[in-house]
Amino acid sequence: MVLSASTVISLEENGNAYTIFIRQLTFLVIGSFAFFWAFRVHGSVWPKIARYALSISIIILLLPFIPGLGKNISGNRSWIEIAGFTLQPSEFAKLLLILWCALQLRKIGDVAALGSTGKMLLPGLFLVEILIILERDLGTALLVLIIFIGILFISGAPLKYFIGVGIGSVIVGGAFVLSSTYRMNRFVALFDPFDERVYKFAGWQPAHSIMGLASGGVWGSGLGASKQKWSNLAAAHTDFIFSVIGEELGLLGTLMVLALYAALIYSILRVALRTKDNFSRYACAGIACWFIAQIAVNIGSVTSLLPVIGVTLPLISYGGSSLLANLIALGFVLGVARRTPEVSEGIKQSRMRKLSQ
Repeated sequence: MVLSASTVISLEENGNAYTIFIRQLTFLVIGSFAFFWAFRVHGSVWPKIARYALSISIIILLLPFIPGLGKNISGNRSWIEIAGFTLQPSEFAKLLLILWCALQLRKIGDVAALGSTGKMLLPGLFLVEILIILERDLGTALLVLIIFIGILFISGAPLKYFIGVGIGSVIVGGAFVLSSTYRMNRFVALFDPFDERVYKFAGWQPAHSIMGLASGGVWGSGLGASKQKWSNLAAAHTDFIFSVIGEELGLLGTLMVLALYAALIYSILRVALRTKDNFSRYACAGIACWFIAQIAVNIGSVTSLLPVIGVTLPLISYGGSSLLANLIALGFVLGVARRTPEVSEGIKQSRMRKLSQ
């Protein structure tokens, strides 16, 4: 889908229709090695990484502010450029924050019921959120907040923490929206992207995304036959690739993608429930929250149920940083499954049944 959605913009920007696809393929190869490492590494390594995860997150989130290293893309200073490759440190900060929260929750143990959860985790969230907001990446800031709320819910934190985080988020988010005419227009476009006041501006992306989904019908126009990717739909290969899937592969294609995501998240949650190690349980559950949040926000933006905030579709959209972080996270989950006797034995028995048939 990256190849299909990126050929037009790749040809315009690089003079070669396959440049973006080759970059993504390169990151897929690198990510496969990272995935295998995360899958095979000894389980004791992860708590050691988690111990310094918050500090590492803060350091890598500061990298975009270094002159000559940071890169500004579409108004967001959340990127760094190394040897011609562009990376987004906040993608790795999501995973590191999940690992750090999982370790803190394991340390808290039974004290969590006494209300220590929020006091331990809120300062870390506050630091990470401030740095991401300073990078002007509100989409990632929202995702980190949703992941954190999910972790709080899993840990059984008192209701007052949810109320406090919710009120604080509404105040900060409202201030950012009201302080920018463009962000205000995005909310107007949410209700009617075809409105003449916003169509050629904030409504352009959601309007053409809906056009693409609608024109695909049930069966789609065929792989590679999207019309919207011809300079009509911006970010067709990144934030709006789900619209290209709907246009080329139709309703069946989009439902297949949703079914695969549902199976993936269900499997992650099953691993989380079966493992007896508290750190692994919280980390796997946090990764599930991450995927749920990012998928929901992306598809919500594509279908105009949510304002466009620039979030990629996990494992599908173009983006090396996102792909690497996602693959490392899934490698971690499979590593937990491998080390959990109940899960590994179940997999072996399932294989034996298939072989016997």
